[in-house]
Amino acid sequence: MKTIYKIHVSNVSKLWALLLLMVGLVACSEDETATEAPYFSIEENPTGLTVDINGVTQSYVVRSNQPWEIIAQSEGNWVKAFPNKGDDDGIFKFIIEENNTFDARVMNFAFVVNGKEQPALFRVEQAANVPFINVQNANEGIGVPSAGGNFQINLNANVDWAYQITNGNWISELEVSETFIKLSAEKNKGTERVATLTIQSANHPSLTKNITITQSDGSIVLEEHFDWLTYGSTIFYTTSGEKRMDSWTDEELDRGWTSTPNTNSSNQQVVYARTGFVKLGKTGYGGDLISPKFSILDEETNVKVTFKAVPYQTKKGTQDDNLLKVGVVGPGTASAEAFTISNWPDYDADPECTAIWEDAASTYTFTITGATNQTQLRLLGGDFSLVGVGKGKNRIFLDDIKVEIIP
Repeated sequence: MKTIYKIHVSNVSKLWALLLLMVGLVACSEDETATEAPYFSIEENPTGLTVDINGVTQSYVVRSNQPWEIIAQSEGNWVKAFPNKGDDDGIFKFIIEENNTFDARVMNFAFVVNGKEQPALFRVEQAANVPFINVQNANEGIGVPSAGGNFQINLNANVDWAYQITNGNWISELEVSETFIKLSAEKNKGTERVATLTIQSANHPSLTKNITITQSDGSIVLEEHFDWLTYGSTIFYTTSGEKRMDSWTDEELDRGWTSTPNTNSSNQQVVYARTGFVKLGKTGYGGDLISPKFSILDEETNVKVTFKAVPYQTKKGTQDDNLLKVGVVGPGTASAEAFTISNWPDYDADPECTAIWEDAASTYTFTITGATNQTQLRLLGGDFSLVGVGKGKNRIFLDDIKVEIIP
């Protein structure tokens, strides 16, 4: 009895397994024979794109289960689809260039899905440009150093143009392209000079641009006002706080001014910094002031030296000797050997000793013939040893030293 029951259950299990297998096979067969419906769309369903003259790159997302292609309906390389074909989902871009023409432009694109063109076209429209000539830094103008050299004017235009230079015989052309004018300026050995570069279009005269080209004054070899010195007092007879050159800071010495160590005064450099000017010498000893080299000169050149000087006078009116020797270190010949500095200060009329520097009588000048980039100006108060010489004192105040090329 028990054995028969076991056989019966086993047969029923086999029957159910067979039925389930058959159902599964039928289901798989139905899945394999079913085909997904084709579809194609662009997210947000755009129908076109309108852009300004500047152009744009616009991306779109495709949803599809079919191969697709984007085809321009007319000739033109100002707009393109990239990529212009794909399979299934994807992203493409319309890349539209800047419109430098004076015409509005339109391009239609068709979408072909699995070989079949879609009914709606995609329309790209771009606005027309207007004639223009844009020049970089046109309003500010172009600055050229006195040493000369090459410089470039950059521009952008959608019209034919030409240029001319007025008052610019010191400027020559190196190269011209659609987007730049490359020029070269000669070295300026005179005062500041200005030329005008005009860019114009024959068909569009209203677009004319004028650019000022300014070259720095090249006649100035050296100019010093000593406004970086801030020691002591402006009052000549107040000596407290002044600072001897051999105690100047490295930054002050780096300006290039120097002095001969006075062997009669323990090798001191007997030049003293005041507020905006210097003093040569002390009781019994003179000092010289030597300029930086005339480094901008590239050949023998004649130059004019201008400086301001005031002799020393005590508060009570006692006057020093007032001889200032002038000359050069290195090449060149000075037109004068010495000046008598006779514009004595008036402490009642000018107690702060500032107005005297503006007095024309404080200005002295001479020339140097054959100066080079190795030449230095030298100014000496009397002599290095003044003991037993005249009054034994020959202090001189100096300011506003200028060396310029003689045209």
